[in-house]
Amino acid sequence: MDYEYQRAMDHTLPPLRWQPVSLHDISGNIAHAVIAAEDSHFYNHSGIDTEAFKEAWEYNLKKGRIIYGGSTISQQMIKNFLLSPSRNPLRKWHELWLTLSLEKNISKDRILEVYLNIAEFGVGIYGVEAACRYYWDQPARNISMDHAIELAATLSAPRKHNPATRTAYFLKQAAKIKRNMGYQTGL
Repeated sequence: MDYEYQRAMDHTLPPLRWQPVSLHDISGNIAHAVIAAEDSHFYNHSGIDTEAFKEAWEYNLKKGRIIYGGSTISQQMIKNFLLSPSRNPLRKWHELWLTLSLEKNISKDRILEVYLNIAEFGVGIYGVEAACRYYWDQPARNISMDHAIELAATLSAPRKHNPATRTAYFLKQAAKIKRNMGYQTGL
């Protein structure tokens, strides 16, 4: 794992926290919040959300820099599991082809399960089970919608903006996800 290499080079990093679990052991609240935040059409596309990609591309052109990637959960799973985080065109090309192949051979639920188990949620914190136990001392199966939304808000910048830091950016992301879901929370 890349984090273990980083930690070997930087002894100030905390130990790796990672506890993979079955999708059945993850609260449906987490799945709903993450899908709302990262890929609202997850169950309706074949790996690439062309509409989201088009919107991200237009927004980035308007701003003159890359702000949004328009990547689906499937693409992010491929990137996190098999590829580097680089944004170079060759890496993106590999991501595209691997994602299309993934979607033809693996169920959406399995893709979501792998993604939720390898996504970063803070420095050295990977997967929802480790994140839930670290932030709230609860298993992922028992997480409320409020905490699920906080996990989803963490995904865009987990090392800086997470339930422990509670930065203005993090709170803004959580509020945006809450609005997108039409959910009233205590955040």
